[in-house]
Amino acid sequence: MDVKTLNNTPPWEWPEDAGKTILGVLVDEHAEDSDRVLAVELAGDGVVVNDELANALLAIVGNPGEPEELRGTAAISLGPSLEHADTFGFEDADDLLISEAAFTRIRQTLRELFQDAAVPQEVRRRILEASVRAPQDWHNEAVPSAYSSGDGAWMLTAVFCMRFIQGFDEQILEALNSEDPDLHYEAIRAAGSWGVNGALSHVVDLAFESTADKALRIAAIDAIAGIRPLEARDILADLALSADEEIAEAVHEALAIGNGELEWMDFDDEEDDEDE
Repeated sequence: MDVKTLNNTPPWEWPEDAGKTILGVLVDEHAEDSDRVLAVELAGDGVVVNDELANALLAIVGNPGEPEELRGTAAISLGPSLEHADTFGFEDADDLLISEAAFTRIRQTLRELFQDAAVPQEVRRRILEASVRAPQDWHNEAVPSAYSSGDGAWMLTAVFCMRFIQGFDEQILEALNSEDPDLHYEAIRAAGSWGVNGALSHVVDLAFESTADKALRIAAIDAIAGIRPLEARDILADLALSADEEIAEAVHEALAIGNGELEWMDFDDEEDDEDE
């Protein structure tokens, strides 16, 4: 398969040589731009990512000769592996995506690149968004600095990062009132991630607002389960029976993640009981 075919195939159906195919395009500076973009996006998938692919992505991030968009995308593709390593550690060899040595090297290199003023702003933003998935002390200064910059793009990056770093409740609540839908969305996700109680009324109102953007409503549903996991089932009961299948499914998924196993028939059974 070539990278275009891989992109249109579920990762669990990729052939064993998918990683080699992706790597070949990553390191080929003469490959078509569209193919390289796809390769960068695919390289971070947990099905194929390993030290070799991670190193190739890191080399692209640090190469000033590469297009800014490609460098930024390569940084983002490193994020899931960093988060996985930070969450699960390195004791179980069967569960490793990248080695501890690669993890350490990626984190250090990303920090150095972020602190290099010669690196384009767009690349630095993506570096911050990727690196924060394995939080370090330097993020405690970089994130609030980005938020207080007054620059819309940096503020968006900062609020995205607040999903992964605790201690920014005030900024999250402030961002919930933003008229920028992207900033609003990230604030909702961050509020749910850290159970920001002050955001509850906002996200409940939004979840039930039928005319609101659906992506925002679904994010609000997830946030309710994060803020009030024990009460979320009662709060969201009506939405679980929504005629909008995406909304109903979002409720079931949010509650399943928040409370473990959830039977789809639970809400249907209650509705039947009420009809009797």
